[in-house]
Amino acid sequence: MDSQQGRDLVVVAASAGGVEPLRTLVARLPPSLPAAVLVVLHVASSGSSALAGILDRAGPLKAAPAEDGLPLVRGEIRVAVADHHLLVHDDHQRVSRGPRYNGYRPAADLLFMSAAVAAGPRVAGLVLSGTLDDGARGSGLVERHGGVVAVQDPEECAFPGMPSAALRASGRAQIVPARRLAEWIVDQTRSPVIAEESMPDDELLRDLARYLTPRLPTTPPEGELSGFTCPDCSGPLYTRPGNPEPRYDCRVGHSWSMETMIAGQADAVERALWVAVLRLEERGRLLQRMIHSAEQRGHRMSFTRLAEEADQTREALETIRVMQSRLSTQDDVAGA
Repeated sequence: MDSQQGRDLVVVAASAGGVEPLRTLVARLPPSLPAAVLVVLHVASSGSSALAGILDRAGPLKAAPAEDGLPLVRGEIRVAVADHHLLVHDDHQRVSRGPRYNGYRPAADLLFMSAAVAAGPRVAGLVLSGTLDDGARGSGLVERHGGVVAVQDPEECAFPGMPSAALRASGRAQIVPARRLAEWIVDQTRSPVIAEESMPDDELLRDLARYLTPRLPTTPPEGELSGFTCPDCSGPLYTRPGNPEPRYDCRVGHSWSMETMIAGQADAVERALWVAVLRLEERGRLLQRMIHSAEQRGHRMSFTRLAEEADQTREALETIRVMQSRLSTQDDVAGA
């Protein structure tokens, strides 16, 4: 894209509760918007790219799924597709199946971080309704590279986690209600941008390289062994100092904030508990068959011992189900 006075790259992050404010935003954008718009919405890896169609019908701008290698086009909206990251590189869209970041693919942080490197002060970032803190690190980096950030007013969000985290990380982000987000974007496209030469961010460039040119790393991540394991691959995690909180990276490339790692660990624990439930249910069914056989054969001692084991198995199964219920309740509270 050619240089211009105003900001010409808008990056938007949303998760749970984010579709409606996205529609409100897109419906109010002018047909001649002098900026490209890139959107990340957290969706399941098996989900569809229906969001592009929803946004295309919502307003005057063309909206379509992102395509690797295409140039950014002003007045056009591109949406991350399921199970793929969306990044910016040399004013082009990049679509990557690199490692999950914060437990997500697509991840908002990667879009914001790559936009900050590629376009610096030309970037305007928006963080809408969603849980946890994906997008927080990216918001801080957008501002560090001269861009600006706004968040949907947490008071009106169905899930205020993401905008609240972005506010804490950025320091200068503006709070804007959904009905005025389009107006904020238009104002940014008209605000003069002072392009200042900045020092390259080596750490950020290394983080992005694994997504722009995915390959298995040959050396461990920087930092010290944390004593924790990756919720995605169970590999060792290395602690990387950060501001305000550290990050945790594994050799495969998964990267976690403290908040998303806690959520990832909860998912891993839940998966392990479900495996335990299946094994205990199988054990219970096998014990019942053995009890029936012992009863038919008149093996009184075997019958008594097997009945005790069956009771212990039922108690263990009930304990795990209670643990599952408590974990689910804690996840709901944390996500809100």
